[in-house]
Amino acid sequence: MSFSLGHSRLEALLESAQLLHSSLNLQDLLSHLLRSVMGRLLVTKAFIAVSEDGCMRLAQVRGLPKLKIGDAYHESEVRENGIRIILPVGDENSPVGYLGISQPIQKDADSDELEFLRALLGLAAGGIENAKAHSKANKLNEELDQKIQELKTLLDLVRGLTSSLEPDEVAQLLMLTLSGRWAVRKYALIAWKSGHPPVLRFKGMNPDLLAEFSSYKNTIEDLPDSMKVSDLPESSLKNMLMEESAEVLFPIKAGDRTTGGIVAIGGRPGNLSYSESDLDFGTGLVAQAAVAFENAWHVREAIERKKVEQELALAATIQENLFPSSLPILSNYEFSARNRPARQCGGDYYDILPVGGVGSEGTFLVCVADVSGKGLPASLLMSNIQATLRALVGRVHSLTELSAHTNELLYAVTPSNKYVTAIMLDIDINTGKVRFVNAGHTSCLLLRADGEAVWLCATGTPLGMLPGMSYEEQSFELLPGDLIALFSDGVTEAQDEDENEYSEERVAEFIRTIAGESLDNIVDKVFEEIDRFAGSAPQYDDITLFIIKRKA
Repeated sequence: MSFSLGHSRLEALLESAQLLHSSLNLQDLLSHLLRSVMGRLLVTKAFIAVSEDGCMRLAQVRGLPKLKIGDAYHESEVRENGIRIILPVGDENSPVGYLGISQPIQKDADSDELEFLRALLGLAAGGIENAKAHSKANKLNEELDQKIQELKTLLDLVRGLTSSLEPDEVAQLLMLTLSGRWAVRKYALIAWKSGHPPVLRFKGMNPDLLAEFSSYKNTIEDLPDSMKVSDLPESSLKNMLMEESAEVLFPIKAGDRTTGGIVAIGGRPGNLSYSESDLDFGTGLVAQAAVAFENAWHVREAIERKKVEQELALAATIQENLFPSSLPILSNYEFSARNRPARQCGGDYYDILPVGGVGSEGTFLVCVADVSGKGLPASLLMSNIQATLRALVGRVHSLTELSAHTNELLYAVTPSNKYVTAIMLDIDINTGKVRFVNAGHTSCLLLRADGEAVWLCATGTPLGMLPGMSYEEQSFELLPGDLIALFSDGVTEAQDEDENEYSEERVAEFIRTIAGESLDNIVDKVFEEIDRFAGSAPQYDDITLFIIKRKA
C-alpha cells in the first residue's frame, strides 16, 4: 500500500476496512463495498462478481438492468452494458472476484483513485473470504441440522412402523410423514402383494389413478428408487402423472416381484423444487415402509394360517367323531379298525352298522370308503357319504339297492370331478354268510384259515361318478378262523423312497404271517410295516384298515 494515498484517503480506507471486516454476511459486505465505491467516484453503474464453486458470478449489480444477480460473469457482456473500469478483488492472478464501474460523472478516475480502489479491494478480499467461509460453515451447519432432523424423523418413523401390524397403518404413517415434511397437498400411494387386497392412500389426486397404477406394475418395478416425474421417459404413465401434478415418484420395492407399489407426491408450496437431499430422504422412508409392509403382510398371513390350522384341527376333531366310537363286541367275531389321514383331515371312511337297528346281533353292514382327493374337500364328502349310508341302511333291502341309491344321491350333490370308491359287506354273524359290493374300490383281502388269499374285486363303478349305474352283488361264507382285511389304496399303494408300491401281494403275505395274533395287534403291525417299507418317503394318501375275523 502506497503512502501517496494521502492522509484523508488513508482514513477513508481504514474506516472502510473496519466496516468490511465487521460483517460476516457476504451480501451485506458486498453491498457496503459497492455503495462506498459508487459514492466516492460518483458512478451510476457498477457490479461485483464473486467466485462461487469455481465459476465467477454476479453478486451485486447497480444500474445494469440487463444483468441479473446470479448470472455468470463475462467481461465482454458487462463492457457492452457501460462498464469501463474492471479491477480484480484480491490477488490479480487469482482474484476472489471483480469490481466493475462505469465512467465517473464528473471526471475520469485518476491514478490515485485507482490506487485507492485497489487498496480497498485488497482489504475487501480478506473480508470476502471470511464471509464466504462463514457462509459455507453456516450452510454446512444447516445441512447437518437438516440431516439430524431427517435422521430423527427416520428413527421416529421406524419406531412407528415396527409397531404397526396393519398395512393400512403403515401407509397412513408413511404419507403423514412425507406430506408433513414437504407440506404437500397432493399424493397417492398404492402397495400390493399377491394374495392380499391392495393398500390405497390418496389426497388431492384422482382415486382412479390408483387403479391405473396396477396396469403399470412391470414398469414401476424397473424404475430407480426415486425420480422426478419430468425425468420419466415419454409414456402414458408419465402423461397420467403430469395430469395429476405429481412431481416425484418413489417405487415401493420389497421381496420379490409379487410385492411392490408406488408413492406419487405433488408439488411443494411456493414452487419449491425437490432437491437430491429430498429424494434421498424420501427413498429412505419408503424403503423402511416397504419392509414394514412386508412384515405386516407376513403377520396377516401368519394369523390367517393360524386360523386355518385351528379350523382344520376342529374339522379333524369333527371328522374323528364320524368314525365309530367303538366296534361291536361279539362272542364269535372280532373287529378292529384304524384310520390315518395323509393331512390333518382325510377322505377315508369306515363304519359298522347293525342292519336291523341298534342292539341287533343278526346282520351288520361294514363299509370302507375312499373319497377322491385329499384334505378338507375330501373330508367334507366323506361326511356326506357317512350321513347317506346311515340314513339308508335298514331302509333298503339289498346291497345293490343301497349302492344304487347312494350313487344317485352323491351324484346329485357332488362336483363332476369328485367320487367315492367303497366296499360294503353285509355279514350275517349267525351263519357267516357275507354278501359284498365293491364300487370301484381297491381289491380287498379274504384270508382263509388255511392261508389261501381270495381277493374281493370291483363289482361296479365308483359312487357319485355316473348316474343310473347298477351294481353286482357277490357272496361267500366266512368260516371259523377266516379273516377279512378291508383297506383303502393308501395301504397297497404306499411308496418307498424309490416310488415302489407296497402291493397287494405284500399285504397278503404280511397278514398271513401274523394272522394268529389279536386283531388290534394285526392292525398296529400292518401300519408299522407300511412305515418301515416307506422309510423316509412321505405319506401320500390316507390309510384305512378294517379287519374282521370269525373266531375258530
